[in-house]
Amino acid sequence: MNPSGPRDASSDEEIKVVKGYRFPTDLYYHREHSWGRVEADGNVRVGMNHFFAKAAGVIVNIELPEEDSEVEQGGVCGKVQSSKWIGSLLSPMKGRILKVNRDLVDDTTLVNKDPYGQGWIFVIKPFKLQDDLKRLLRPDQLDDWLVAEIEKAEAEKQKRKERRIRY
Repeated sequence: MNPSGPRDASSDEEIKVVKGYRFPTDLYYHREHSWGRVEADGNVRVGMNHFFAKAAGVIVNIELPEEDSEVEQGGVCGKVQSSKWIGSLLSPMKGRILKVNRDLVDDTTLVNKDPYGQGWIFVIKPFKLQDDLKRLLRPDQLDDWLVAEIEKAEAEKQKRKERRIRY
């Protein structure tokens, strides 16, 4: 693994699998499906997790955050549009956006195809790294959270299906 760049999809990192969804064990996870990887220089590379990449459907548009802008932990810093919905991109930590993945402008599906590698979204310089990391999930905390997220997604899918039947 290259600690200062995107992960090669074929790298040997440890993966935790929960209900068929992959979560590299060296990452920190926000409850709104973004992840953060602390890099050797102390900055954090951010993307969306595998559950998001699968549940969202094909990503058709990404509104990237502005470089040099400041964001709050859990704050909206962009938008993601899939074939199913439009949602907010939330930052897993507070800091200043240093770099965005311009490759996503030409191929938004990188988020679907390689969420932990070429599909990264931005790099942030955290203001209080250790404080923010304490509020994120680690792989050993993902099971109950992900089961609840899957149940929530299935309930929403069922509601949409029932609405279509009524009309």
